[in-house]
Amino acid sequence: MRKIFAIIGGDLRIIKLAKMLALDGNLVNVYGLEKAEELIGIENIVMCDKLSSALNNSETVIGPIPFSSNGKDINTPFSDKQITIKELMHNINAKILIAGSIPPEVYELVNDEYIEVIDIMKREELAVLNTISTAEGTIEIMIANTNKIIHGSKVLILGFGRIGKVLAMKLEGLSAEVTCAARKDEDFAWIKAYGHKEININTIGENLSEYDVIINTVPHLILTEKRLQYVKQDCLLIDLASNPGGIDKKAVKERNLKMIWALALPGKVAPISTAEFIKETVYNILKEIYI
Repeated sequence: MRKIFAIIGGDLRIIKLAKMLALDGNLVNVYGLEKAEELIGIENIVMCDKLSSALNNSETVIGPIPFSSNGKDINTPFSDKQITIKELMHNINAKILIAGSIPPEVYELVNDEYIEVIDIMKREELAVLNTISTAEGTIEIMIANTNKIIHGSKVLILGFGRIGKVLAMKLEGLSAEVTCAARKDEDFAWIKAYGHKEININTIGENLSEYDVIINTVPHLILTEKRLQYVKQDCLLIDLASNPGGIDKKAVKERNLKMIWALALPGKVAPISTAEFIKETVYNILKEIYI
């Protein structure tokens, strides 16, 4: 059944998503993406010049991922338009809003509007699928920023959540010597089940000198200034955790270590695949609502 979507703002992933939804036969009203030239002239895509025009006939509104960077305006990297969160929320009425990393103030505004707000980044299926792009993007960073092949390299992964699991598996497939660091007994059990080496995060210190690459996936400080003194000079540090990350950035700079803070890899390395994952998740959400 044909659906009518409004897509407001967003990055390259959202542009690819708009094309995919239109290709499926849906009508897609677009606003805040006027610099996305690849959307011009696409069947079933309407480039709107007003926010109200995009929203009026739409059933479902899709916003940016992440929704906002400053807590005031929604993200519109492909537009010169400034769309405030308040303006968007007051123009949505009796609709579903699907976006990513939605700040708390958005939910406060919902109290005054008839809107169902869904943070797509909290959906397990999207979180799991995104780990594939994140893992492959991390491997790309390793290849581009080290002077050794992955085969035989000693790699330490801090954290054994979704990303840690997929990344360890892919690196093992490339014959890296992978060690996974965790704290919970259940994580150690999974590490053993997958056949990886294990270490307790609480005990890392001097043993950090063994590794060629250290990858952090934990969203709080793990590699402190004290621990970084044991990291060898040619080790590549990769931080995949969101702000403030898990590696002391100041200490890294002072010790002249090489570190890459790789945020939002799915959208950077694989926007088409990521858009496919988002589309699948959007359809799942709508099926659950209208079932």
